[in-house]
Amino acid sequence: MTDATTPRFDTFVFDLDGTLLDTLPDLVVLTNAVLRECGFPERTSAEVLSYVGNGVKALMYQAVPEGTPQDVADACLARWKENYGTYPNDLTKPYPGIPALLAELRRRGCKLGVLSNKFDGGVQFIMNKCLPDAVDVQHGEGGPQNFPRKPDPTGLLTTIEELGSAPARTVYIGDSPGDIHVARNAGCYAVGVDWGYHDPADFAAEGWEPDLLVSDPEQILALAPEA
Repeated sequence: MTDATTPRFDTFVFDLDGTLLDTLPDLVVLTNAVLRECGFPERTSAEVLSYVGNGVKALMYQAVPEGTPQDVADACLARWKENYGTYPNDLTKPYPGIPALLAELRRRGCKLGVLSNKFDGGVQFIMNKCLPDAVDVQHGEGGPQNFPRKPDPTGLLTTIEELGSAPARTVYIGDSPGDIHVARNAGCYAVGVDWGYHDPADFAAEGWEPDLLVSDPEQILALAPEA
């Protein structure tokens, strides 16, 4: 719910997978292709879903069978990253209303960014493919600045600084309790979305309830300057 007392912000930084883009279908295809190539059984969509949110390393380390030797798991991870560079990712799409939201926030003069635990090369590739030029700054894990992973606030604070803003003027939006955690750590307003890869009940269950929970991207506009 928003009303006349709802605060207004001019900077909006987003999580990526499960928030801006529905990447799960491609993650399932790509992960299973690597598992087959390595001689391992495939995983269901539900299993892959349970592995996402903490980067590709966590995804592949969980996707390989329990007890897989470290060097073999690392080889699978390297192969996944190699394949990602040539895999078309044609199943990945923005969630309904996301392109319009980003365009309207920009029209209202807001600064926009992405901070994800997805590996940085993947962030650059998929944003440039699916939401080209939609945000001003986009970062993932292991990029040139090698930020610690969320919920460490370093990456979010640096992104905000690059946008020429401050935490008190910034909203961080994501679909997971970890996204709310990083927003709190950075001193930002925290928005949770209910269309992503986490049950909305997870926020309360893990002790990281958002300042605002939204079910439609258009609701985020209530936090932006007036049109």
